[in-house]
Amino acid sequence: MIKVVAKNYFQEGKIDEGIALYNQLIEETIKEDGCIKYELYQDIKEPHILTMIEEWEDLTKLNAHEDSEHFIRIFPLLNELTEKDSEFHIYKRLS
Repeated sequence: MIKVVAKNYFQEGKIDEGIALYNQLIEETIKEDGCIKYELYQDIKEPHILTMIEEWEDLTKLNAHEDSEHFIRIFPLLNELTEKDSEFHIYKRLS
C-alpha cells in the first residue's frame, strides 16, 4: 500500500472553484480499481491550501489513475487556479 500527499496553493478567490473541481475528481477516482482512500483536506490556518491525501493498493494503480480521463481533464484546470506548483509526495509504509 502507498500513500500520496498532494498539496495545492490556490489563488485568492479561487478556492471554491478548486473545491468544486476536486469534488468532480473525487467522485470519479473513488470508483477506480486500487483506490482505497481519496480525501480532500483544507488547511485550518491557511484556507487557500488544499491537500489530497490518497491511499492506493500499489504504484501501478496510482499510475493508472494519473492516466485516467478524469485526471487528465481536471488536473490542468486545477493548476490554472493555483499560485505555485503543487507539492506531491508518494510514501510507502515502513512499520
